[in-house]
Amino acid sequence: MTVTERQFLAVHHPQTVLCGECIETASYPQTFCEGDLFSYLELQILLYGDLPRNKENIIYLANHQSTVDWIIADILAIRQNALGHVRYVLKDGLKWLPLYGCYFSQHGGIYVRRSAKFNEKDMRNKLQSYVSAGTPMYLVIFPEGTRYNPELTKVISASQTFAAQEGFAVLKHVLTPRIKATHVAFDSMKNYLDAIYDVTVAFEGTIDDKGQRKEAPSMAEFLCKECPKIHIHIDRIDKKDVPEEQAFMRRWLHERFEIKDKLLIEFYDSLDPERRNKFPGESVNSKLSLKKTLPSLLILSGLTAGMLMTEAGRKLYVRTWIYGTLIGCLWVSIKP
Repeated sequence: MTVTERQFLAVHHPQTVLCGECIETASYPQTFCEGDLFSYLELQILLYGDLPRNKENIIYLANHQSTVDWIIADILAIRQNALGHVRYVLKDGLKWLPLYGCYFSQHGGIYVRRSAKFNEKDMRNKLQSYVSAGTPMYLVIFPEGTRYNPELTKVISASQTFAAQEGFAVLKHVLTPRIKATHVAFDSMKNYLDAIYDVTVAFEGTIDDKGQRKEAPSMAEFLCKECPKIHIHIDRIDKKDVPEEQAFMRRWLHERFEIKDKLLIEFYDSLDPERRNKFPGESVNSKLSLKKTLPSLLILSGLTAGMLMTEAGRKLYVRTWIYGTLIGCLWVSIKP
């Protein structure tokens, strides 16, 4: 993650939920990001499949290819009035992000380590505490564990080799999913959840002149208008249709990623030019109304201008970054 991407996330993502009371303050910066900023970028959000109108307690499973993926979860949540419910399962190293690492932890984010270092007990205890408190849950998991980049052929090859050794289908446009975080999350909250959202994302403009898939846009490229459309396919899976045993869930999860792979093969590799750069089925060009985005723009602009136009405000801004980062790093090292 680049410095530019970290700064963007830190500025445009803060939101507050007091879990015990289930009191939410929807993020003005996030609403600005999903509305006015996207208007500036002339970005189209094309939705396929079924996205329920009402908010639900869910696990969100998606393919991972860019830091922009973090925002896409918000794109869907805000359309269900569930923006304040979004929480992430994150790689442990991200807890050291300035300000934002501590924020994620306080907002219900869960830091995990890979493979043998994965601490199932800590994750389970944290999720069960949220369930006991009645915390709204929109838990985002990227089961691949790292971003898919078509230029990293060794990573893709290793993933495909592992799938073949385990007797699973070899995947082309996604990596072999890992089961641990998904299984612990579902097992810890199965009586609290309503569904799982299986989300597949493709960025238009990521096919080169030779017709080959190229790397998804970084946050900086995204802000420079290098992505004209984002295609988002949603499958809502009722919790009763998800196997509970880890071995069966592992195969189920891989089968879900086989479906993702087929969607992405259609998007990137279809021999019919008319079928490329879109998913099968009907899409809806989803826009937020002005009444949802204008207040966030005015409030965010006013607060930012008020702070940066005065000497006291600028000092407060700098001190917040310095001392907030130091205190945040100390906090996550004591209470991860």
